[in-house]
Amino acid sequence: MRMRKKRHLEPRMERCGELLLVRGRPCLNLKEAAENFRALFDYPTVFGNENPVELEIGCGNGGFIAELARRNPQTNYLAVEVCSNVILTAMENCMKEGIPNVRFLNIPAEILPCYLPERSVEKIYLNFSTPLPETSREKQRLTSPRFLPIYDSLLKEGGCIVQKTDSAEFFDYSLAKFREYGFRVGEVTRDLHHSEYAQENIVTEYERNFSQKGMPIYRAVAVKEKK
Repeated sequence: MRMRKKRHLEPRMERCGELLLVRGRPCLNLKEAAENFRALFDYPTVFGNENPVELEIGCGNGGFIAELARRNPQTNYLAVEVCSNVILTAMENCMKEGIPNVRFLNIPAEILPCYLPERSVEKIYLNFSTPLPETSREKQRLTSPRFLPIYDSLLKEGGCIVQKTDSAEFFDYSLAKFREYGFRVGEVTRDLHHSEYAQENIVTEYERNFSQKGMPIYRAVAVKEKK
């Protein structure tokens, strides 16, 4: 079911302008944009400091990135969400709480290289990305061979991708693709909430709903090896 457009969406988006770094796409053709358009961020200018930068792709309503930013004030965070209706909630919540170390990108993940400098991100979070089990939609999965080169280009050497999902099939697919691409996969758990990683885990609203139904949460870390 299509989400109903929020009331006064555009003026509310404008009021979040200090947090919203970019919105939309520079041209209709995503491939052309990703290959040819560059408007790279200068992180010290964006955040006012030279702290390390981490990235969440698919931030949803922003609960995870907000809590992560609270816990780690010496780290800067970029949160990506393609849906304006959804990212608005995340931005308004961060503005209300006065969280200083989060900025937002309302863009498709395919064009991240248009704005993020190469080798500039310490960590990428993929929390409950849509599994898209249909074979015809494999290229749209955020852990498909279409996206892994993008993450590789953005991550510093030794940087990593942290994935959480409630889908066993998507998890197994992702582990295989990470390894095929050359990432070193570790910290694998098929029941996050009963694992050694549970204490430091930030539970998202989506995650809580599924966990309360007795469904296990899957988690792994894919590390970019130094070359």
